[in-house]
Amino acid sequence: MKKITVDAADMRILCAVQQHGQLSKIKLSELVSLSPTPCWVRFNRLKEAGLIRGYHADISLDKIVNVSKVIVTISLKGHQKSAFDRFEAYIGKVDEIVECIATGGGMDYVLKVVAPSLSAFQNVMDNLLSAELGVERYMTYIATRDIKSTQPKLSCLMDNSEH
Repeated sequence: MKKITVDAADMRILCAVQQHGQLSKIKLSELVSLSPTPCWVRFNRLKEAGLIRGYHADISLDKIVNVSKVIVTISLKGHQKSAFDRFEAYIGKVDEIVECIATGGGMDYVLKVVAPSLSAFQNVMDNLLSAELGVERYMTYIATRDIKSTQPKLSCLMDNSEH
């Protein structure tokens, strides 16, 4: 994938948006030390380039509802592109599957499933297996508590990539 070139001012904008979410034109310009109009032009260019995918609130689910969080590792029988495409298309349609990461080295995918109960989780798995997606084996890990869940700090990643 082709990387998009960003300069120091663009990085300040991206870091501010990552840390604070959606900001007004004035507030963003204050945070990144640019005048409002050029700052907003840069911000819109970054959005149009697809660098800002959206905004969300980090809601503390455990304070409003009981949920079951399960990590699932999955290995597929076939390793053709069509098998991966079919599996990934299915996963994209399942609301309870909140994360899916393709991996190398043993398992093909790691899923994070959030469901209202373990029986609801089992329904998700039963439907996945019934869809005949070529799952060879899977393992489940019940999450007992969240220790850390954050987005990577962009400024740290950029600092490390230059060394």
